[in-house]
Order: sequence, then C-alpha cells, then structure tokens
Amino acid sequence: MTRVGILTNGPVPDDFTGKRLGVCNLCEAICGLELTIERGTVTGVRGNPDDPLSRGHVCPKGVAIADIHADPDRLRRPVRRVGEGADATWVEIGWDEALDRVADGLAAAINDHGRDAVGIYLGNPNAHSLGSLTHGTAMVKTFRTRNKFSATSVDQLPHQFLAHLMYGHQLFLPIPDIDRTSYFLVFGANPMASNGSLMTVPDFPVRLRELKARGGRMVVFDPRRTETARVASEHHFVRPGTDAFVLLAMVQTLLAEGLTSPAAYVDGLDVVERVVADFTPELAEAHSGVPAEEVRRVARDFAAADGAAAYGRVGVSTHAFGTVCQWAVQLLNLLTGNLDRAGGTLVTTPAIDAVGLGLIGRGHHDVWRSRVRGLPEFGGELPVSVLREEIETPGEGQIRAMLTLAGNPVLSTPDGAGLDRAMAGLDFAAAIDIYVNETTRHADVILPPTTALERDHYDLVFHVLAVRDTARFTPAVLAKPDGALHDWEIYREVALRTQARLRTKPPLGKRLQQRLRLSVSPTVMVAALLQRGGSGATMRRLRAEPAGVDLGPLRTGQLPERIPHRSKRIDAAPALVVADLERLRAVEAPQGDDLLLIGRRHQRDCNSWMHNSERLTKGKERHQLLIHPEDLAARGLSDGAVATVASRVGSVRVEVLATEDMMRGVVSLPHGYGHGRDGVRLQRANAVAGVSINDLTDPELLDMTGNAAFNGVPVTVTA
Repeated sequence: MTRVGILTNGPVPDDFTGKRLGVCNLCEAICGLELTIERGTVTGVRGNPDDPLSRGHVCPKGVAIADIHADPDRLRRPVRRVGEGADATWVEIGWDEALDRVADGLAAAINDHGRDAVGIYLGNPNAHSLGSLTHGTAMVKTFRTRNKFSATSVDQLPHQFLAHLMYGHQLFLPIPDIDRTSYFLVFGANPMASNGSLMTVPDFPVRLRELKARGGRMVVFDPRRTETARVASEHHFVRPGTDAFVLLAMVQTLLAEGLTSPAAYVDGLDVVERVVADFTPELAEAHSGVPAEEVRRVARDFAAADGAAAYGRVGVSTHAFGTVCQWAVQLLNLLTGNLDRAGGTLVTTPAIDAVGLGLIGRGHHDVWRSRVRGLPEFGGELPVSVLREEIETPGEGQIRAMLTLAGNPVLSTPDGAGLDRAMAGLDFAAAIDIYVNETTRHADVILPPTTALERDHYDLVFHVLAVRDTARFTPAVLAKPDGALHDWEIYREVALRTQARLRTKPPLGKRLQQRLRLSVSPTVMVAALLQRGGSGATMRRLRAEPAGVDLGPLRTGQLPERIPHRSKRIDAAPALVVADLERLRAVEAPQGDDLLLIGRRHQRDCNSWMHNSERLTKGKERHQLLIHPEDLAARGLSDGAVATVASRVGSVRVEVLATEDMMRGVVSLPHGYGHGRDGVRLQRANAVAGVSINDLTDPELLDMTGNAAFNGVPVTVTA
C-alpha cells in the first residue's frame, strides 16, 4: 500500500512539493520509482522499495528519467526541415500544419505509387509506451503496406519465430523462475547490465545473491567476460556464432546418456534425437573452443539440478544461427523436465494476458516476401536488413516515403551508413520522435509526443515476460503541457488525416470502426482489459495501490492447458528449424587468426539515445574497441592507439582498449554510438566519443528468420 506523504494519483500541480510514485519505462525491468518533486519539478529519483517486482531497485537510466523531460535538446513542438544535410535548419510549426504536411506526404506516395510505397519503422521505445501499443500498431495497420519494419529483426525475432513454431504463439515465452532456480545456464546474455531481456528481472544483482545463498549456481557462456560473467559461478569463452554447436552438443549429451524426462505432451523427440546425433561435444570444441568434457559436464550438471533454467539472449539471437540456438535452449528445458517446473521455466499469469486475450497475434511466416531479395515476412514485418535496398531499387513497390516511430535505424540496423545515404533520396519522410537524430534528420516533419512522466502507463508486454506476476498502473506524474499531444493522439490524427486524402479509401463502415478504435484512450482500454482478466487487479485497485499489486510467484501446473497450439501439444522438432541444421553442418571450423566482431551494451546506455544526459555520459569512457592484448600486439598496435576496423561493408577509426576480458580472436564495439553524420552534430551527443558498430555490420549476414547477425562479423584491425 502507499506510504503516508506520497501523492498517488493525478499530475502534480505546478506548486507541488513532496513525493510521487512513478515508473521507469526505459528498459524491460519496469522498475517502480519514488520521485522527489519541488514546486512541480522532479529533483530526485530513487527505487520504490514497496514495488513487488523491482523491490527498490533502480539503475542509472531510471535515475536519469527526469533528464529526458528537462532536456533542452528535446523537441516540444512539431518542426519542419528547411534545407538539406549540414545546412538544414528546423522551424517550429503548429500541430494542424504539421499533421497535414505528414498526411499529404504519405498520401501522395500511396496515391501515386501504391500502398507499398510507404515504409514504416518502429523503434524499441514503442514496446515501452502504452499509447504506442494500443494505438501505434492500430495506426500502422491502416496503411496496409507490406513494407513494415521494426527493431524486432535486429533483436529478438528468433525467439518469437521459435515460440510461434513450437508453442503456437510468438509471445508464448517460458520465463526462467529465477527466484527459485538452483542452476541458471546463460548463453549470450548480460542481465547484470540489462536487468534481463525477454525476461523482466529487475534487481538481478540481489536475485543472483539470493540464488547463490540457497546453494544455486549461474554458469555463463560468452565471448566476453561481461559484468554477468564476472559474478558467475563459472564462465566459459565461446567463439561468436558457434553457440549452436555447444547447445546442440548439450542436447546430444542428454539424449545419448539417457538424462531426459520430458512431459507427455511434447511431440517430435524421436526426430530431435536423430538430427542432433552428429552434433557431438568434440564437434562443438572444434568450432567453439569450449572443451568437449566441459560441454558434457555442464549438460550433466544441468540435468541433475533440482530446478534448472537455460536462457539465451541477444548474444545468441543476433548471429547466423540464432533460431537454432533458441530451439536448443528450449530443448534443454523440455528434455530435462524443467518446463512448467518450479525453478525451471514457467509461463506467466499476468493481469492482462496479451497472449491469451489475443491482443498480440499468434504470428505468421512467409505470407509475402521482400521485393528485392525475397526474404520472408514474420508477423507482418520484413527484416530491416532489406530496408536500404527497398528504398534504392526502382520498380513497383519501391519505398518512396518513410514514417519512423521512435526509432533510429541509421544507428541501430546493419550497414547504417548505406541506409543513411538511401534515406537522403526519399521523396518524403516523417518521424514521430522527441529528438532530431541520425535518422529523423532526414524527415521533412517531426511530430514530438509527450514524454514518459507526462502520460499514463501500464506495461502490456513486460508483465507477460516478468519473473513474478504483478500488476501496476502509473498515472501521469507531470501535467501534459499546453499545446502538446500524447503519442496515441498523434497516431490517431496521422491515420485519419492520411486516410481522408487517399483516392481509394476503405469502406465507410471500416473507416468508422477505425475512428472509434483510435479515439478511445489507452487508459480506458486498460481498465476494460483488467476487468476481463479476472485477476482482481482492477483499475480501481491499481489506482488505490500505485506501488503495484503482487499476484505471486510464477505458477506451475499450467501446461498443457495454456499451450496456444490447438492440439495443446508442443512441437519439439519444427521442420523449418530442423532443415536449417544442414546450413549449420556446412560451416567449417575456424582457421587462422581472423577477428570476429561482437557488440556490447552498458547499463548507462539506452540503445542509441540518452547520450546527451550528462549524468549517464560522465565518467570513464566506454566507446573503445575491446581487444585481447595478444591480438593487439600481433597487429603492432598499442593500448589506446587509434585503429582502423574494416568489414565487407565499411570501415571506422576508433581507439582500442586492451583487455583480457575478451576471448582471443574477438573484438567488441558498443551498440548505439557514432552520433552525427557528414559533419552534422546533433544535440549535445557530440560529447560522446565513438563510432557506430552498424557501419561495419553486414545486411547479408542473417539468421534463417532474417534477423540481423550482428555478432560474429569478420573484421580486420590495422594501425
């Protein structure tokens, strides 16, 4: 319940001084906050100890959330671009003019060239905004273009694709029961920095200490000794892109040694046993560098543990065999009987079940393909690795106009420099964003919504992925400024105004239905969904208990009833994934001293933004290329020198930092750096040194889903 002296509901008055509960929606941890406010201004942020999920935890990003609201670089009114490139300036305009300009530009592209002439890109922040989830996706559907893209295909597409095939729904993702597990097996994840991903686990450092205190272990496989690897019970270096060999060798060990106890509702295990038979620990050692006996030992320890959970994240999702890796992770949990087991992996029971209620579609695959390279869609989106070619290649269906929603694909998707050049050639571009960034600088008009502290929030997605069932509604802390629009209001206006300008319109009944759907506020929608959920966490209760309602630990015994497949069975051997093993078998073991590039993320970074927050960027620099000292010496380079790093698609110059935290033959650049192009400096981000890793990543290196293979990119490093 709320503590005395804290205002709990409604935006604070301008003269208010006191405490107010809030929420951090910058990452998946969804930490509860306690804000100190002096005369209407946020002056302090700390974790809310009464939050049943985050338990008082807050990371540096959460402390900096007020910096976004106060940021002088943030757009507060719509702007239009005047001029090009380095000579461009931005002029504030009124909302009606701005919305009409956007609608005119998008409608012209559709009327002149067809519906696929508009491309749409959704960035990561959309998953963290209630209005984007309720109205942004609805707006996108009104355009009916096949050229839809998002951060999904540079992040977690293998997870969603695999869940769709195995369980019947793209977001039916069993979550590690971290609060009860005795053995946590981690591949390519760094929850000490990320607070979890596709596993909402705030307060991970304390949860890890609790795991160890009850005699549990955390075993990490990663080509870098990450913040998580440093505090693990054991850490194994693994060559980038070879995790699939190690994971499949563990599966092979379990089957060969009879260490399995799968549930009766799992199909295809005979196929699994047959197709993994040749993926031995010895083969894994030849490719990955992990000794065969270590692979066997870890597999045996995992099987013997009293409640074990295997988890793989960005490091194994974003390489050429990301889907095979996620399949093998699921097999480890299935085969050992740890799915639907306390301490293993469990499905959540959120107050608003976005999966069970059908708020998020099951997913579909290969209904259409990209025009140039012929890559299949998933869930209505094409892989963003094809975006550049779809803009540049003439012909029917060429993208002539772009609409970006809170995204910066020039910094966050493969061959960003090539995409930057392509976007300069668009007939029209618009952005819904609070910043001029490396991508939105190409926009003709930018529409800035209110920020997180000025709007109501409920996490529709991350409660579905959390390590404990909770519910929390957070009313806006600060009042919506005069003349501002929430994101959901912008989405409504863009959709309706564009549709009104189309020569060919949907039927009148459809248009009226869309207008009604887009005119209901997100908060009203959440209240109705909570009522449908039947958890007892109604809107009335959540407003009365703003710290959040605890619905308890994750529950066992929910399968097979909740499996989305109509058969209520799990397909352990999806044909598309099994077929991809032939591509894996064709990979040759590494030879010579070639270097492979991987990314990294820091706790004080938020993808490609917040680099103009002084409290996050001050201190020790973290932009350098990390490289093992022996690899540095072999190239005649010294620590701190500036080196040229080159790949097939480009090159960058960056300082090098020698560290034994890197595996030999592996180098690392951080994700989201490299602000400014062609001499154009944006905001105060020029204070952050570094280059964009995505000037090196290759749009032709892909997982079978089309997800970008950021990890394991061959590079050279020279003086």
